[in-house]
Amino acid sequence: MSHSLDNRSCPITALGLIAALGALCIGSSSASAQSNIGSAAGPKPATCPGDDSGLRLPAGFCATIFADRIGHARHLVVSPEGVVYVNTWSGRYYGNDMPPAGGFLVALQDASGKGKADISRRFGETAAGGGAGGTGIGMYKGAIFAEINDRIVKYDLPIGAIVPKDPPQTVVSGLPLGGDHPMHPFAIDADGFMYVDVGTATNSCQSKNRALNSRGADPCTELETRGGVWRYDANKTHQVFSPADRFATGIRNAEGFGVAAGHRLFATQHGRDQLHSSWPDLYKADEEATLPSEELLELKQGGDYGWPRCYYDPFQSKLVLAPEYGGDGGKKVGACAEKIPPVAAFPAHWAPNGMAYYDKTQFPARYHGGVFIAFHGSWNRAPFPQNGYNVVFQPLAGDRASGKCEIFADGFAGETKSPDRALHRPSGVAVGPDGSLYVSDDVRGRIYRIVYRGAGAEGRDAKITPCPSTTAPADDTGVAESSLPQGSEPKVPAASAADLPVPEGATKEMVALGDRIYHGQVGGAACTGCHGADATGTPLGPNLADPQWRWSDGSYAGIAKTIAEGVAQPKQYRSPMPPMGGAQLNADELSAVAAYVWGLSHRGAAAASPTH
Repeated sequence: MSHSLDNRSCPITALGLIAALGALCIGSSSASAQSNIGSAAGPKPATCPGDDSGLRLPAGFCATIFADRIGHARHLVVSPEGVVYVNTWSGRYYGNDMPPAGGFLVALQDASGKGKADISRRFGETAAGGGAGGTGIGMYKGAIFAEINDRIVKYDLPIGAIVPKDPPQTVVSGLPLGGDHPMHPFAIDADGFMYVDVGTATNSCQSKNRALNSRGADPCTELETRGGVWRYDANKTHQVFSPADRFATGIRNAEGFGVAAGHRLFATQHGRDQLHSSWPDLYKADEEATLPSEELLELKQGGDYGWPRCYYDPFQSKLVLAPEYGGDGGKKVGACAEKIPPVAAFPAHWAPNGMAYYDKTQFPARYHGGVFIAFHGSWNRAPFPQNGYNVVFQPLAGDRASGKCEIFADGFAGETKSPDRALHRPSGVAVGPDGSLYVSDDVRGRIYRIVYRGAGAEGRDAKITPCPSTTAPADDTGVAESSLPQGSEPKVPAASAADLPVPEGATKEMVALGDRIYHGQVGGAACTGCHGADATGTPLGPNLADPQWRWSDGSYAGIAKTIAEGVAQPKQYRSPMPPMGGAQLNADELSAVAAYVWGLSHRGAAAASPTH
């Protein structure tokens, strides 16, 4: 998933557009996770003065809020002098809110040595100049490289300065934009090769994106310019995007990169969405939340990793044929036997957004030579509990996973892990020259700094929190209740059905049923994943209580028609909504959820006609 966009499209997003209107992670179990999480994430030791982060970390680790409210912080990189550079983003994914004044790039420096940035400088393109920011950022030969719109540019830094004084030079231009994954994260290796993610425009290369029973385009011509990693030369300028520069293919969205020793390059893959929503005859409702895995790949030149024909099934530990290309719900393998499988796999839809290879010595030896992955968090596990919203460590031995992955840092989201209620969502991760780990948040623009103070056990005696099993049931988050922060139990939705007006032609009982459908208790609907548990909107879907109509006249019948037909080309949001929002609703259920949505958008209006 990217929402991540991070980046996913949302099955019920147009519900809001009506109202808006418009082992791989290897063999670990939720039981073992529950047995260790309390000891692994207990109170901070006395060696952590000033730890104001609210994060849960293994014993011996401490965190501080390095910077805050810098904009929607995506990826970051740290210079040899310890200056943290962050790329921030804007636009419709963030509700078109106003970005901070100044450029989208931010330089942060801790000049006093207190673990917090006391110098902050913005530079680069601005919203006023037509910029929108971006995700990718890197450093090579003392220069800052950054994604901006359809380009990657280079800023030379004067000696002794932390921000440039001259305009940037374009390194590569013409990168594809639009669709489900418009961002361009990248990594630069020691030889100057720049590897650029060009994510897919669609979920699974269907003839009609995210539509019920829509077959895959064959051939998938999208792969000519999307769905892979392209390679360019960071030593050159004025390169132009070309299909001929593709390095690897069959990757839906490689948003995180890790450059390892020995010229090994790893990338994360956001697994596809909506197996049950698009193919309900082949997949059960809970498989929407458990399939497919997120992946860690080792990139090879000319490698094909399977998208869109294949997805990784953690229950079988192999790539299987996608339903758009003749798959039968997970039994057929077909051409997937010839594709490159992942090095490691993680629970479905966690959205791996950023990654860093750990090659320093500050952290205990068990972290050396592995990767830290920032999981942005799921939206489309709804109506089952969302998960992710954490930083995971995956140990490696050369080109393979060498043990279970662990939940290294958690607590970013606060009380509730969901797109609408998460206070912070990890987006990028980077290693500083002293071995400290930096994590970015793209909700409120927070940067965390994590250090090791040496108070915890090391090696085999270390208490860690294993990742939940990739085959855990959809309603099993792998988190012990005793480990949750106080007050983290689900909140009562703000819009109770009993408080809503009723449209003419409906009844209070229908509105109550619609409430249950909306919250995933009936019909398997995933509305909350995009519009939030209280229907006030998320980055993926608008506020349903806002009575602005773009796809109908706002009538009860108009809302029902929009839900039934879906929205193939949203006017504000980049991702389509399939018919019925991807749920399998009968006529009565459709009428009920339409009545509920009508009630949400008519609170405060004149009283509805008397109910029958």
